[in-house]
Amino acid sequence: MASSKSNDSEKSGLQDSNAENNDEEKEELCPGFKDVDAFVKYGLGAVLSATKASAGLPQAGDEYDFYRSFPGFQEFCESQGDKLLHCMSQIMRHHGCRSHIRDQSKLTGLEERFDLVVDSNDVILERAGILLDEADGLNRSQQPVMPAGFQPPKIVVSSWNRKGSGSSSRSETFRLLHAKNVARPQLKFKEKVDNSNTPFIPKIFIKPNALKPLPSYFTNKQIQKERPEDVDVPAALADFIHQQRTQKHVEDMFAHPYQYELDHLTTPESLLTKPEPQMYKPIAETKCSFIDTLEDLVALNEKLCKLSEFAVDLEHHSYRSFLGITSLMQISTRDEDFIVDTLELRSEMYILNEAFTDPSIVKVFHGSDSDMDWLQRDFGVYVVNLFDTHQASRALNMARHSLDHLLKHFCNVDSDKRYQLADWRIRPLPDEMFQYARADTHYLLYIYDCVRAQLLDFNHGQPGLLQSVWNKSKDISLKRYLKPIYTEESYLELQRKQKKSFNTQQLTAFRLLFAWRNKLARQEDESTGYVLPTHMMIKIAEEMPREPQGIIACCNPVPPVVRQQVNELHLLVQQAREMPLLKAEIAAQKTKGLTTIKKPEVTLFGPHDTSRVSESDLPQFSPNELPVKKGMLFSEDEHQMDDDDDDQRTCGLTASAKITLFEEPETKKDQDSLSAPHMKARRIIESFENPFRMYLPTSDVHISKNAKFDPSSKIFEISKRWKLQSMEEQQKELEAKKKAKQEVKEHAKKANEERNKEKQSYQESLANVITIRQQAAESVKSGGKKRERVASLVGESTPRPTKKQMKSAEKSEKPEKSEKSEKSPQDVFTPFDYTQSDLKVFANPKSKDNTQFDPNRQSHDNKKKRGPKGQKSNFAAGNRSLSYLTGRSDRGFRHNWPKR
Repeated sequence: MASSKSNDSEKSGLQDSNAENNDEEKEELCPGFKDVDAFVKYGLGAVLSATKASAGLPQAGDEYDFYRSFPGFQEFCESQGDKLLHCMSQIMRHHGCRSHIRDQSKLTGLEERFDLVVDSNDVILERAGILLDEADGLNRSQQPVMPAGFQPPKIVVSSWNRKGSGSSSRSETFRLLHAKNVARPQLKFKEKVDNSNTPFIPKIFIKPNALKPLPSYFTNKQIQKERPEDVDVPAALADFIHQQRTQKHVEDMFAHPYQYELDHLTTPESLLTKPEPQMYKPIAETKCSFIDTLEDLVALNEKLCKLSEFAVDLEHHSYRSFLGITSLMQISTRDEDFIVDTLELRSEMYILNEAFTDPSIVKVFHGSDSDMDWLQRDFGVYVVNLFDTHQASRALNMARHSLDHLLKHFCNVDSDKRYQLADWRIRPLPDEMFQYARADTHYLLYIYDCVRAQLLDFNHGQPGLLQSVWNKSKDISLKRYLKPIYTEESYLELQRKQKKSFNTQQLTAFRLLFAWRNKLARQEDESTGYVLPTHMMIKIAEEMPREPQGIIACCNPVPPVVRQQVNELHLLVQQAREMPLLKAEIAAQKTKGLTTIKKPEVTLFGPHDTSRVSESDLPQFSPNELPVKKGMLFSEDEHQMDDDDDDQRTCGLTASAKITLFEEPETKKDQDSLSAPHMKARRIIESFENPFRMYLPTSDVHISKNAKFDPSSKIFEISKRWKLQSMEEQQKELEAKKKAKQEVKEHAKKANEERNKEKQSYQESLANVITIRQQAAESVKSGGKKRERVASLVGESTPRPTKKQMKSAEKSEKPEKSEKSEKSPQDVFTPFDYTQSDLKVFANPKSKDNTQFDPNRQSHDNKKKRGPKGQKSNFAAGNRSLSYLTGRSDRGFRHNWPKR
């Protein structure tokens, strides 16, 4: 009997299991898909793979035409196209639409097929909308008449908003939690949020676990809470006092407070050995505490200081705040979970620095890059001895590095990410969000043990890979929070990210809208996405509507701030319309000087290699910075400059040109005196490249100041290096020149002294020589007869000696003088005998007019010379001019022809 009963019970159990399996099979939405979520995931994956495949196809144009020329590619495209058309026609038939999509007989078949696809899409989407409305409990076709004030309950027809929980038939309904009319937590903060456009200053004023004390600026900051702006002091004087107060502590203000401690942090050997993973407790058996008072926070800090490790995570809200708000902190130990309300305890969170900066306690985070910023910005909390499981998963080359993947891989737990983007400002916190936040850190310590063990196994027991993860985690904890700073060029970065090309008016509108959005978001403490989303801002800048209604039409849905400030936005758009309309290329050329152009580095590079360097890259030296020695054209000027500038040192070898071949350099006075149209015309002229630029003086060479003063640039390095080398070489050259000048001067002095000595000796030798007059005077005194003058005949004149005769006479007189100097004056002097001279030379037989001697009259030869027209030449024999007389040649006249 017992056996029969057992058999009956087994049969009944099998029947029940078969019935359950049949129910599960009946409940399947489609073959192979249990519910809608599985079908949607499969469909999204198929659509994504199809999109990727279509993106890999050749683009329409030359590329597609090239591939189309191959017969294999053409056949493949045709076959795939037929399959796609067949699938589309089947879908259209299923929905009751016309499906003659493959008909290609008509000339206008392509346009008709396109219209057919559009109509079919409208029908299918309309049916999908109706079905979704029915699933939501709405029925458009049948709306029963109800009395006023009565709201019938919504009936859920379908299961689109239900999630199956495992193998059980029970289902869970999604709850969409969103914050409506939530009181802004910023109003409760003791310290106002600093949205000013100034750099971030750390909030720390107490430094526990310090190896190096905190700078005096942070310790005195808590004592001196009253800033000079709060006192009754003028604004300008308050700013001056604040600058003087903070000027001494600039380096300390922006440094990491725990830089020294983190640099000297060493990982103990116990953390580099293989651990035994300690299994986590079930979430139902683990105690969880909600911390929202100062006493509970102090007790939590005391518990954490006694541990060797704990896990941390943060929940952040950024939509209704400019910088963002850290709304929740989750901390988990091996035995207990804690959730801290950071909105309520924002000003007291610095107490946790005692546990977070203890180097003997390991703080386990996952993806802690943003967490470090949030802790520093909102609480002034820093982390020492951090381990990031995200960096560990990267070192292990896992398929994915998210926390839900690690939970599934190590703990076999399916994480629920429905509340990842929820509004964590909601108070009191709903139970679903409470459990979600708790699960983020509950399993993290077990993952920390498993990851360390796998890192050692992956590296064959060597701690090198694990040590690299510790080092990367330490680098993350060294990260400093940087507040977003607005500049006049901030909009350019956003424009480059969006890859939009604007003309000058659109770019001006985009710049003005960007500045308005940033200013208003800082004032109202709202995010830029809440004030005016980026895609709407780009739409307004592209359209540039003429009316305020056009601005509202560009926004869907319209942000509340835009609706309030629509008139101000309209004025900004009108201001942009007043700008001159230019093409994008010309506008880019004008703004080219605002950005530094990075040029490729050349390994073989020298300062005088002009083949690779443009003139804009050459260093520019001002007159005060580099004294220039002027080039001299003549030796006399050079001697004068050498005498004047012996003591001056020249630091450059550049010679300024005295003569410019192409243009004269403009002075500053000329530039200041030019009017606006002249300046505009000059800029237009300068925009054209001068082909003779390489021949022009390089005194006005343009160079980017950023590159000139940037120590990382090549120009700065080369200019400084070669400037120092050239200065040393020039000093050596100056010393050598000075020595050479001294030697030349000494040699010149010696030469002058020798000349003076020779002159003196010559004058002394001449002092003893007796002249002819002295000899004649002595002969007269001694009683000698005076030389009588011989009377010449009437009409005779002494001929003027020629140059040759004078030279020969001088030569003949020199030895005679020397002989006369040796003999006595009476023996040497003999009168000239004119009877032996040929007086016919002085005769002029052809002159009949005057028989008397005329000294002004020319003495002619036997043959008279005549001019080109038979005129007598009136030039005297003594007038030996070197000028050339203009006149025609005598050769071409008939009277001067040679006789036969």
